Amino acid sequence: MQAGERPEQPGINLQRHNIQIRGQVQGVGFRPFVYRLAQHFSLSGWVRNTSFGVELEIQGAAASLDAMHAALQADLPPQAGITGIEVVPKALCREQGFAILNSHTGVATVRIAPDSVICPDCLAELFGASDRRSGYPFINCMHCGPRYTLTACLPYDRQNTAMAKFPLCPECLQEYQDPQNRRFHAEATACPTCGPKLELRDLSGATLATEGLLDHAAQHLQAGKILALKGLGGFHLLCDARNPAAVKRLRERKARDEKPFALMLLNAASLNGLARCGDAERALLESAQRPIVLLQRAGDELPGVADGLRELGVLLPYTPLHYLLFHALAGKPQGRAWLTQAQPWALVCTSANPGGEPLVRDNGEALERLRGLADVVLLHDREILHRADDSVLRLIDGAPAFLRRSRGYVPVPVSLPAAGASILAVGGYFKNTICLTRGSEAFLSPHIGSLDNAATCELLEESVAHLSQVLEITPEAVVHDAHPDFFSSRFAAEFAAQLDIPLITVQHHHAHIAAVVAEHGLNEPVIGLALDGVGLGSDGTPWGGELLQVDAGNFERLGHLRPWPLAGGDAVARQPWRMGATVLHALNRGDQIVQRFPFPAAEVVAGLLVRDSGLPHTSSCGRLFDAAAALLGICQLNSFEGQAAMRLESLAAQRGKVDALQDGFRLREGELDFTLLLASLADCGVAAEGAALFHATLAAGLAEWAQWAAKSTGLRKVALGGGCFLNRILSENLAAHLRAAGLMVFQARQVPANDGGLALGQAWIGLNRMKG
Repeated sequence: MQAGERPEQPGINLQRHNIQIRGQVQGVGFRPFVYRLAQHFSLSGWVRNTSFGVELEIQGAAASLDAMHAALQADLPPQAGITGIEVVPKALCREQGFAILNSHTGVATVRIAPDSVICPDCLAELFGASDRRSGYPFINCMHCGPRYTLTACLPYDRQNTAMAKFPLCPECLQEYQDPQNRRFHAEATACPTCGPKLELRDLSGATLATEGLLDHAAQHLQAGKILALKGLGGFHLLCDARNPAAVKRLRERKARDEKPFALMLLNAASLNGLARCGDAERALLESAQRPIVLLQRAGDELPGVADGLRELGVLLPYTPLHYLLFHALAGKPQGRAWLTQAQPWALVCTSANPGGEPLVRDNGEALERLRGLADVVLLHDREILHRADDSVLRLIDGAPAFLRRSRGYVPVPVSLPAAGASILAVGGYFKNTICLTRGSEAFLSPHIGSLDNAATCELLEESVAHLSQVLEITPEAVVHDAHPDFFSSRFAAEFAAQLDIPLITVQHHHAHIAAVVAEHGLNEPVIGLALDGVGLGSDGTPWGGELLQVDAGNFERLGHLRPWPLAGGDAVARQPWRMGATVLHALNRGDQIVQRFPFPAAEVVAGLLVRDSGLPHTSSCGRLFDAAAALLGICQLNSFEGQAAMRLESLAAQRGKVDALQDGFRLREGELDFTLLLASLADCGVAAEGAALFHATLAAGLAEWAQWAAKSTGLRKVALGGGCFLNRILSENLAAHLRAAGLMVFQARQVPANDGGLALGQAWIGLNRMKG
């Protein structure tokens, strides 16, 4: 019997089903997967993309339909994911065969797949001597390659992507139309005949070579030059990480004094001697998302890359172009065995953007904005429609935790505990992302950055427009941070006024805890520990060390860390020595300030602390880290955000576990005071010992604080939110204390604990408030 023919045998129970499938089912090879299943089970019917996902109708023997239903959820294509299936019986039709129909549009509820690493089949073709795509830097198929960054709108069809301007050649078209081929409707598919092309230029725009471009690019790297390379979500700057002069030159050009660089290595085997990598970390490194993963250093190699830190950020190649560049650097070995062998090349790989501005994505923009940063640029004519920085993760408490959630993970939504109105949340000031909800799903944008320059502010506006367009949603309310001077807050007010929709204000630390509540689907009140650098409190003062009770759209402040004066306002976050001076003054040792902190402003700060007239006070846990680092002589000036805390953690990790300082903290009526701990650090002569003592005592004090709240409220669930919880030692020690006390601990997993996850919490609070 031919596939899809009606059986002639009497007594066979024929049925027809309409099936609607939701989830990540477009651009991932789902329709050919359905086609092959229908062929296998001798079913007739059709399948097509729709605005909500994939729709199919199948007809045949009841037993075959049952087998098809089971198979639809087993052995899915690598990038596919199903969130819902609806089956409706239909009347029988006279038909033969199974067809793949054109897309059917409507109001979009479908998901766009994230960008994915080159798959094993394409990698084999890339280095296959006889394959027509051998050496082609834009090879991809239904199972890999760009998706989100080249999609203009839904449905995910070629005409709605950056590949629309590249008509398929006859050979590619034949593959594209063949349901049995893995390039069937692979919208980004191409070959050297019909697809994008590389160019190698200097920063004046002059062409440097017309053939062997990757060989020339490799030669520039080998000579110590800085290469700008166009990737999936933007340009990278690359240089030889084993060449200290090249690394120093890149730092000088980017004005990036000490902030660590990430490394790109060919494979995990190449980590030997550089970093230690456990099984879970290796799984992250080699995953389809290919994030930057923070790994413990194995030695002091690669000076200038991440000085003063115990970890290296490492990522592996994820595009064909990356692999071809490593191939050229390795001298173009034959075959594919070299892909799994340790290679000596380590490349600094950092985002190509001047001073905190958004990632460069366009060719003309690269030639203009990267002048003075790069020596040569390797670009191509496939457009990047949406920026996406590399994602960054580290293992905390046995599970991955995001420092930055972007390429590879966006736009996979976070499932919410309940559905509601469509909410636009615009995040905060630092590490900004936005969030748009649709039903019970929350879609976060890629990392936008700190809103301290016009270009990043424009990117926020662009991200709102893009998410709204691609999800086909008009928000019903806008949520913003309580700080009125943030660009995101002003934008939210203007946007709400234009659409005449509610504008909802949410306190910063409430949003941090709500983000954890939302991703874990918690529908009851929780205790929240919100620890970060700063956020405007409900009383108008800068908070950052908060003990909260959070319930849906509301919160109550149960306690806070002891407030300390800020001798210098915003300058304190950049100059940790000011917090050290503040502690010395509180210990009646103000006469030591100038001696211990010989900075031009030290005498002024000492005078301010004596007068203490009108100085703002903060409960910030981040400033507590700064005070400890300053008193221990670890870091007096931050050249990048969080540097003091990172160095403190690195030294604590080097020292290892120690016992908490006995009587190192005091808890009075909800206020937790670590003055006694800081006093001990002021006289500690061994920085690593003091750093370990700080972490151990801080965790012990916070645990006692949370237990006090549990006894006061009767609640047993504790959510940990805020950037301080990206500190592995603090998070793991605190979680262990809380579990030992019988409390349940919830940490940020699907979004960053820092301000990169703030928009999710804002959206969840807004959704609950809209319910009344």
